[in-house]
Amino acid sequence: MIFETIAKTGHEEVVFCHNKDAGLKAIIAIHNTVLGPALGGLRMWPYKTEQEAVNDVLRLSRGMTFKNAVAGLNLGGGKAVIIGDPSKDKSEALFRAFGRFVNSLNGRYITAEDVGIDVNDMEYVFRETEYVTGVHQVHGGSGDPSPFTAYGTLQGLMAALQFKHGNEDVGKYSYAVQGCGHVGGEFIKLLREQGAKVFVTDINKDAVQRCVDELGCEAVGLDEIYDVDADVYSPCALGGTVNEQTIDRIKAKIICGAANNQLATDEIGDELQKRGVLYAPDYAVNAGGVMNVSLEIDGYNRERAMRMMRTIYYNLGRIFEISKTEGIPTYLAADRLAEERISAIGKIKLPHMGNGGTRFQGRMRGQ
Repeated sequence: MIFETIAKTGHEEVVFCHNKDAGLKAIIAIHNTVLGPALGGLRMWPYKTEQEAVNDVLRLSRGMTFKNAVAGLNLGGGKAVIIGDPSKDKSEALFRAFGRFVNSLNGRYITAEDVGIDVNDMEYVFRETEYVTGVHQVHGGSGDPSPFTAYGTLQGLMAALQFKHGNEDVGKYSYAVQGCGHVGGEFIKLLREQGAKVFVTDINKDAVQRCVDELGCEAVGLDEIYDVDADVYSPCALGGTVNEQTIDRIKAKIICGAANNQLATDEIGDELQKRGVLYAPDYAVNAGGVMNVSLEIDGYNRERAMRMMRTIYYNLGRIFEISKTEGIPTYLAADRLAEERISAIGKIKLPHMGNGGTRFQGRMRGQ
């Protein structure tokens, strides 16, 4: 039923990648290339079924189309997943095999880091293809995008505070942060630097303890995070945590975090609006990482990357104003902003078929 499924989701291409010797089972989904080549991260996760992996990559790749469009990037949306346990199934052969599949797409898909993947894994992918972002600085890349995603999330938070409370005083409010990983940990640091009260939780107890010992956060249980009496709920782990089971428990009046696909359903977004809870659409908030790595395509510049992060603040402001003016939930306002840009550019461009040549300036691939 894959063709029936992608007809509904609007995907252009789905590639199943298999290499028995390397143990590779991967899926690359290209959702939309009207604005440019599809850029989106590679996720490694021990999916229980192949169908679960397909559902995830289709959902995530569509989200990248909207993220890149709202961010103002000349990039389409794509995503890749590797079925496997990142704690024990990684190998050089695995990632190099994946890199060869990416290279076969001739630039229609550009990969990057996501959950379960780090810059060292990208090194192996980079040996087989130039269509990689987030590579180490020694190769002329930008390195780990996590700090930029966190900084962009802070910009989105400030826009939400300004719209809801009329100020950007981050330290004045309290935060329930779910997830202390690469991005969540960096975001928590930024909150604490401004003196904010921060409650944290994570499946990784060591990461939680570091936040307590080094940053002065207060730890709570995995399930207790929804009951914390905080001003802002910040999902920074996996998606779908704002759902029918948690919505009544969340006391925060602002939901703003770095996780993808935070709302379990659109109906949850409708209900948040009815309750007066300001939801900062995730793909508009967490665009800092993709903004940063996108600059590698035409030559990376860190100062330019930091300046780009500020556009997240203004993009959220536009989304909140559309929501207010038209009386629609913020997730719909964000989608409308993305769809209007794709439609406008789509009238003058055809889908991106790969350029077959090098655009990545100043980078050196190791052998």
